[in-house]
Amino acid sequence: MPSRQDILNAKILVVDDSPDNIELMEEILREEGYNNISSTMEPEQVCPLHREHNYDLILLDLQMPGLNGFQVMKGLKEIEQGGYLPVLALTAQPSFKIAALEAGARDFISKPFDLLEVHKRIHNMLEVRLLYKELAQYSRAQQELALHDALTGLPNRRLLEDRIATALQHANRGHAKAAVMYLDLDGFKAINDTYGHACGDEILKMVSERLLTNARKEDTVARLGGDEFMVVLGDIHCLADAQGPAAKLVEALAEPFYINDLTLRLSTSIGISLYPDDAETVDALINIADYALYEAKRSGKNRYCATTSTGRGPTVKPVHKAAALAPHR
Repeated sequence: MPSRQDILNAKILVVDDSPDNIELMEEILREEGYNNISSTMEPEQVCPLHREHNYDLILLDLQMPGLNGFQVMKGLKEIEQGGYLPVLALTAQPSFKIAALEAGARDFISKPFDLLEVHKRIHNMLEVRLLYKELAQYSRAQQELALHDALTGLPNRRLLEDRIATALQHANRGHAKAAVMYLDLDGFKAINDTYGHACGDEILKMVSERLLTNARKEDTVARLGGDEFMVVLGDIHCLADAQGPAAKLVEALAEPFYINDLTLRLSTSIGISLYPDDAETVDALINIADYALYEAKRSGKNRYCATTSTGRGPTVKPVHKAAALAPHR
């Protein structure tokens, strides 16, 4: 639940065409301890202001020249699509109360003001609004966790498959190609077995950082689990456009890893598949890249391999001699 201080720090906008009414409402709010209060006498400014500041409460007079409160709420609904409309309507007309609720207001305050009623309705609305925001943030966080690897923060397989599908769609529309690079770390098990999983986890996080550093901004770097990663390249034109980045990644992961007083070395093997040359579906491209990875491992590791489903032999490229595991204290 929101704390009292959270409620007093909430962002409030007072909207009225009367400067006396605005001054009165601001005084009521300040005396109660609210400290983040704005106001406007121009109803056409309410929507732009809400887009910019995302108010927790809008105290909205319903009877104003130009745009009235009902028209303002119509605009606010477009901003808050599917969300919580934080409007507390102010009206001296009893007939407007139900109409205001039907138009989207969450509650109303009658003029002339009853101070006890004003304080209670404002507090209740802010409490609900802030609770709604907390739940929305929690929901977004849970969704992020469902789509990202907990250790590295990289997209997981679920999000990866969606990113591959998007890359294929873009390639198809742009008459271009896309590539899937399947990576597996050589020598990672020995590090885990020798120095423990905590050290292995640090290695995986460092590998993730190197992959991100050496990939293009528009590419997707994902972790499939264990010591397996995948990089998706969009908007390329030939196999060489994937082989260059693959060689760069092999070189980057062959550099030493420094953890506390240890200097550890491992390498990576990479399998590459190309859209649409090798396959035209997400699953098929992953499977072909997996087979190419197996060929890279079988050919000596610390290299990349591009192969196809057409029966042609694999193209295996060693980048340099396999890096041995070399811990130093």
